Amino acid sequence: MNYISITHDQRASMLAKVGVSDVSELYQAIPTQVLLDGAPAVKGPTSEIDLAAQLAQLSNENIAAHEYVCFAGAGCYDHYSPAFIDHLLRRPEFFTAYTPYQPEVSQGTLQAIFEYQTGICELTGMDVANASMYDGATALVEAAFMALRLTRGKRKVMLVSEALHPEKLETMMTYASSELIEPVFIPVGQDLTTDAETFAELLSAYADQVAAVLLPYPNFFGIIEDLAPLIAAAKEAGAYVVLDTNPIMLGLLKSPGSLGADIVVGEGQPLGNAMSYGGPGLGYFACTQACVRQLPGRLVGRTTDADGNKGYVLTMSTREQHIRREKATSNICSNHALCALTAGMYLAAVGTQGLADIAQDCVTKAHYLREQLLETGLFASPVDGPSQQSFGYEFALSYQGQHDLTLWHDMMFEQGFFAGVILGGSTEVEDDDTEEAENSEALVLFATTEKRNKAQIDDLVTAVKSLG
Repeated sequence: MNYISITHDQRASMLAKVGVSDVSELYQAIPTQVLLDGAPAVKGPTSEIDLAAQLAQLSNENIAAHEYVCFAGAGCYDHYSPAFIDHLLRRPEFFTAYTPYQPEVSQGTLQAIFEYQTGICELTGMDVANASMYDGATALVEAAFMALRLTRGKRKVMLVSEALHPEKLETMMTYASSELIEPVFIPVGQDLTTDAETFAELLSAYADQVAAVLLPYPNFFGIIEDLAPLIAAAKEAGAYVVLDTNPIMLGLLKSPGSLGADIVVGEGQPLGNAMSYGGPGLGYFACTQACVRQLPGRLVGRTTDADGNKGYVLTMSTREQHIRREKATSNICSNHALCALTAGMYLAAVGTQGLADIAQDCVTKAHYLREQLLETGLFASPVDGPSQQSFGYEFALSYQGQHDLTLWHDMMFEQGFFAGVILGGSTEVEDDDTEEAENSEALVLFATTEKRNKAQIDDLVTAVKSLG
């Protein structure tokens, strides 16, 4: 992309226009701890050749997931994306396309979104899906606000399982500062699942104030919870049911629609999108036909023109840009169309059976890895019970090693592995008499995908044993 710099005089003129004397004054609202300290990493002025060399050196300090063997997950997964997807994404009609406000000249973009919506509906078992949202976290919050509108604002309480991803819970709290919704959190029980007893108590305590119940499927710890009793109780109380799902696991699990969900959301990154330092994400959003009038974001429909030819249009109304804010179905004014196109192509490429095979491959390898790690003695099951066997391709183990967990994790990194994600807890051991109970608080979340093979899993386990 060509870049033409402004002159010093132009810069001074612009700064004077906005009433500041230096560029640094424009960043006064940004916390100082996140600003660069000292001189910039790139030295200059310099020649183009030297500048390119400096940038290459800086780039080499980053480590891409494919350079190491990745067993990390926690919401962002190292799945394989078919080669043709990246090739098609780079076509200018997709790569540079913007929101299709003019359907008569945007038929290709609209059809691609329509196909994506169709794929999400088939995946989730729901009636309708939107054109995508920013990411899984904002999609979950938008589901809560959708439930608020569906109950005409008469119910504000959202019962939210703490077994959801922590970042999604944090996003929920950020939006809750508006005081339009009132999240009430359901704690995680000893078995790392949504505490059913507390759920029942909260549902009874808030009675007809509950607009929606937000549950994970599977949960943050990878466990596939038995949601049927919770969903039935929520329905009986007149609350909407929102399920936050892993799209790959939907290749094996019963569809959320068949479980009775009203709204289904999730993070679509596993569907062919790169990890890319945790972003960009893709929030997929689907619901039943009864809820469609309050669906946030854009919705593409298929129709016929005056001559009987097939055509695609933005249907209903894009209420996220309503002139009256209180009438808006969302205040997110764009979707992630390129990421949605990726997901649509991925689903079309692998098909129903292919997705099921990928999910089965991931799950089989995860169960094998867990068994092998438990045999090392360096890890233990955090709790006992059936839930510890009902997991997908992600699972949590309690670290029992003699090294500090962070140190152990760094040493595994030096061995060439992203050895899971540390969920918290300190395990620094100063002498042999330290109580083992301290170790039980330190959890590591491991994940496997179809890209991991048996040799890589065995190499990880060997490295774990060597550091034990």
